[in-house]
Amino acid sequence: MFYLIATVLLNVVVSAVLKLFPKYDINPLQAIVTNYCVCVITGCIFTGQIPFTTTTLHAPWLPWALLMGVAFISIFNLTAHCTKIDGMTTTVIASKLSLVIPVVFSVFLYKEHAGIIKIIGILMAFPAIYLATKTKENNKAQSLLLPSLLFVFSGGLDTLVNYIQTSFLNTPEAQAACTIVCFATAGTAGVIIVLVLFAMRKLTFHWKNIVAGISLGIPNFFSIFYLVKALNSNVFQSSATIPMLNISILVASSVAAMLFFREQAGKWRLMGLLLATAAILLIGFGDK
Repeated sequence: MFYLIATVLLNVVVSAVLKLFPKYDINPLQAIVTNYCVCVITGCIFTGQIPFTTTTLHAPWLPWALLMGVAFISIFNLTAHCTKIDGMTTTVIASKLSLVIPVVFSVFLYKEHAGIIKIIGILMAFPAIYLATKTKENNKAQSLLLPSLLFVFSGGLDTLVNYIQTSFLNTPEAQAACTIVCFATAGTAGVIIVLVLFAMRKLTFHWKNIVAGISLGIPNFFSIFYLVKALNSNVFQSSATIPMLNISILVASSVAAMLFFREQAGKWRLMGLLLATAAILLIGFGDK
């Protein structure tokens, strides 16, 4: 249960830090690349492992870890942009409702039980996203683009994390090594992109971006590290663990947005949040 609670709180911190980027004019790309470098350093210090050895080259999880690293930096940049455009609550809703994707995969790949209540919850998730992104000012279809992309890619990443953990990461050493390699891959891809943009003079270096990246990197490492631990704890089925995490993150992030960032929830967003909460609860506890 500790891993579940820790994952929730750390995800709220990550969302809050991203929310502060526009206020302090932080360049998201520079900060996120720095964040991944900090994740690697934090992981090596915390776990006492430096997994960049010849043994790692033969690890069965390595190709999947490289894929997950590329997905990390892509989705993180999408999340930062979506937070800036649509707000913290809408971004979290779109991201966390993506749980329907790993739930479906868990049911079909791992033969986990899916009753009628869980299926109803999955179907409810889609109108919840629409309502959460609907506003009086903009009802055009384009307003759904970023949240919809985030929904699909986040769900795919959750599915990938669950698959890697279930198939390969049965020891603490493997869990730590895979997590660090994922972040190293994301950091390497990011550094290459940043260097190219610097060479093209499309980016300007500022120390505040480095500071922002450090603030983001430490909680971000532990959010993924404890997520893997939570999935490996086997307290709940993966089709229940992920929904429980997402509903908790959703509620906690929404409360944080209202308390600390004074985000206002209109009637459509409020309806979407309530429907999202009901959907995730039905998915998570549908077997009870």
